[in-house]
Amino acid sequence: MRLTKKIHACVELEKDGSRLVVDPGGFSEPDAGLGADVILVTHEHADHFDEGRLRAALEANPAAALWTLRSVADQLSAAFPGRVHTVGHGDSFTASGFDVQVHGELHAVIHPDIPRITNVGFLVDGSVFHPGDALTVPDHPVETLLLPVHAPWSKISEVIDYVREVKPQRAIDVHDALLTELARPIYDRQIGGLGGADHGRLTPGEARDL
Repeated sequence: MRLTKKIHACVELEKDGSRLVVDPGGFSEPDAGLGADVILVTHEHADHFDEGRLRAALEANPAAALWTLRSVADQLSAAFPGRVHTVGHGDSFTASGFDVQVHGELHAVIHPDIPRITNVGFLVDGSVFHPGDALTVPDHPVETLLLPVHAPWSKISEVIDYVREVKPQRAIDVHDALLTELARPIYDRQIGGLGGADHGRLTPGEARDL
């Protein structure tokens, strides 16, 4: 499976000619979802869910379909009947050759005064896990953790402890659009040195074979 990093929380996975894209949101490239056969969206926040990008991707490929939680599905299901699927924690499905398990229920706490919304993570082919905006630990071994490295709802000690708890073979940064280049060496050194897993990052457009 080949992983291509997109801007912020968006990634593309390619296998046997099929493409799966996670979270082509408002911070991602305008064409981030185009060419996808399978689209997964973890939650409704604008940096993960952009209705225009999703509509463009579904219109460009009539065989493409979307799997997401209800708050996102309700906004698109009428326009694309039979192609928008609502999923939640514990669900699993196969799409275009990808086996996907759904883990998690709630977004991480931003502040106690802000109500928590639903958030799901996706484990693809039993190996690559994208948690969305949560530090969900799936009840399944993870080879590649797509690590939300920087967010208003997290601090680096929590990120390090999350890597330790998941125990992946490797952690690759996502959710990084607001992290400046000045901070990158600090995050690299501390997560890599303390997380207990191989840690790396890709620039947008860069790919890695898993």
